[in-house]
Amino acid sequence: MPVHRLNHAVLYVSDVERSVAFYRDALGFRTVMSFPGAAFLQAPGSTNDHDLGLFQVGADAKASDAGRGRVGLYHLAWEVDTLAELERVAGTLAEHDALVGASDHGTTKSLYAKDPDGLEFEVVWIIPAELLDDAARSGRSTIRPLDLAKEKARYGADTRGGVGISVPAAN
Repeated sequence: MPVHRLNHAVLYVSDVERSVAFYRDALGFRTVMSFPGAAFLQAPGSTNDHDLGLFQVGADAKASDAGRGRVGLYHLAWEVDTLAELERVAGTLAEHDALVGASDHGTTKSLYAKDPDGLEFEVVWIIPAELLDDAARSGRSTIRPLDLAKEKARYGADTRGGVGISVPAAN
């Protein structure tokens, strides 16, 4: 049986309460279970038992240096349904001083942010299969700054993304 999708991720964090507050306030995650030093969060709209596990390692923990001389995970990516939602999330992440970048990868439109421990994550909208064209496909070979206004004008602010790619098409 092939892998179907990523079900959840687990992060080591310095302060679980601070991280829970961030993921709740910045991305709308809700706590489904917790105990001292750990919390399990579910993303809004998710059908997973949980999408993110957080385990506290304490304030003395050193920041991850993955990618700066060590192998390790670069980032996680969460998908949103519409460009309007991507724009809303961009504003919320900026309010939390967490937004560190926004990129157009051709078939995907992405925000990059860092949580309170400096762990990077991506929030992405994926062009639906029926709207993919040669320009979007060829755009995968470069990374350009994201122009959300241009993308909303092209695809529509409320067009549901990923249908046929990451969301099964309706029969």
